[in-house]
Amino acid sequence: MEKASYTPDHPLAGKNALVGGSSKGIGKSCALELARLGARIILVSRSADLMQDMLPNLISESNQDHRFLVADYDDPRELVSQVQSILQEMPIHILINNTGGPPSGKIVDAPIEAFRHAFERHLVCNHLLMQAVLPGMRKVGFGRIINIISTSVKQPLENLGVSNTIRGAVANWAKTLASEVAADGITVNNVLPGMTYTSRLEELIGVLANQRGLTTGEVEATLMKDIPAGRFGDPREIAAAVGFLASPAASYINGINLPVDGGRTKSL
Repeated sequence: MEKASYTPDHPLAGKNALVGGSSKGIGKSCALELARLGARIILVSRSADLMQDMLPNLISESNQDHRFLVADYDDPRELVSQVQSILQEMPIHILINNTGGPPSGKIVDAPIEAFRHAFERHLVCNHLLMQAVLPGMRKVGFGRIINIISTSVKQPLENLGVSNTIRGAVANWAKTLASEVAADGITVNNVLPGMTYTSRLEELIGVLANQRGLTTGEVEATLMKDIPAGRFGDPREIAAAVGFLASPAASYINGINLPVDGGRTKSL
């Protein structure tokens, strides 16, 4: 069983972290934060150029040998094949499931293929990656599976019909998994970003501006009115929550949905 002890300066030293969608946005911030905490990072993205540019920015105070994998979440089997090549060299102790969300739009207009595609990209990829890394986690008695989802898990969001549906499925998958692997020293938790300033939010603001006949500035002001903190989140704030949940300090936190949203979500 994992012991609740850790080195405060570099609590993740000696741990290997696979971070999905890590060439930009929230995934990139998570990779930077986990490296700062001492983990060796394996970046995963479709863009080799972006990941190559990012490698020198990953802190290596614990002599981490950071790497990257070029893989596409639209091809789950190939994604897992790429990860298996890493697993032949090292176990993965921390799995950050993160990839771009489905396109925005009303659920009444969504084609059935949009649901199938999102289900594969999110739930199927998460599941296959979990199955790939789980034996290594069990062997060492330590594992962290952290899913970057959305506050729509607790409160469906306007104009994100397909995303609301699939995100809920991923959250329930994670909750079920959490109870099955906890005895092995493995925790499974969901981080639910609120309105965080990324290209994804910019896209949504643009769609809403067109739908409502407003400027993007007017849409931003309207959206911020619903956020008690009065601003959008920074990807680094999401990463801070991920870093904590990945650390030994969070060893008794399992199966939760953690909103990081400035207080916007109304439910408990």
